[in-house]
Amino acid sequence: MNTIASELAASIRSIPDYPKPGIIFRDITTMLGDARAFRRAVDALVHPYAGSKIDKVAGMEARGFILGGAVAHQLSSGFVPIRKKGKLPHDIVRIAYSLEYGVDEMEMHRDAVNPGEKVILVDDLIATGGTAVGATKLLRQIGAEVVAACFVIDLPDLGGRRKLEELDVPVHTLVEFAGH
Repeated sequence: MNTIASELAASIRSIPDYPKPGIIFRDITTMLGDARAFRRAVDALVHPYAGSKIDKVAGMEARGFILGGAVAHQLSSGFVPIRKKGKLPHDIVRIAYSLEYGVDEMEMHRDAVNPGEKVILVDDLIATGGTAVGATKLLRQIGAEVVAACFVIDLPDLGGRRKLEELDVPVHTLVEFAGH
């Protein structure tokens, strides 16, 4: 593991048997509370795109808002929240998507992204990929060009990265954890 990956891994709390037995929850709130680790994570997420024309950064509720807002700031891009159903007040577009533990819907404002705009999708973790695939399809539905998807954590055993790459979305992650 490289230096930043090992530093970030050490700043992430692992909680066994949450939300159900056999699952290890990777909690980034400890990383967010560590100023150095938080800064290093944001800088590492931004680095591959520094100097590129990125119009918007889309963050998925809820930890993707924290990371995505910071990434958008660093890239001088706009920020687009992708929310759970029923949370946005204006004209929305919606898509159903598969979660590791069921099905849900996410929404964004129809006018949040213009057709052809270059968008980076940001969240804390990619597991099965259901949320990220849903967000990608939602963004494409309104004409966005999804340039990349970025995550602090990849759980490669669950195959989410592969699902995004099959949609021609490059995936950038900082830390890998084996298992669920």
